[in-house]
Amino acid sequence: MKSEGDEKIARKYSVMGRVQGVGFRVFVQRAAESIGVRGWARNCADGSVEVYAAGSPEQLSELEGYLWKGPRMSDVRHVNVTEAALERHIDFQIR
Repeated sequence: MKSEGDEKIARKYSVMGRVQGVGFRVFVQRAAESIGVRGWARNCADGSVEVYAAGSPEQLSELEGYLWKGPRMSDVRHVNVTEAALERHIDFQIR
């Protein structure tokens, strides 16, 4: 029997600001792994970083907090969040 905490959902995040060339994707990967979120992060041509994440609503809320914070040299200006289809991933990768 599944409890509410077992529910998995997925979201895509578009993180804008100074987020490329500052270790942002590695920062996100470490944060995601520490809270048990699976998915990926990649740089986009427009200078943003796109993140796909799957986990419980609580885990994704925690990850979003990390996305707003970013690593020391970053300057996050906006995080756009959209619901996404649940994909199967075994870990969190940098693309």
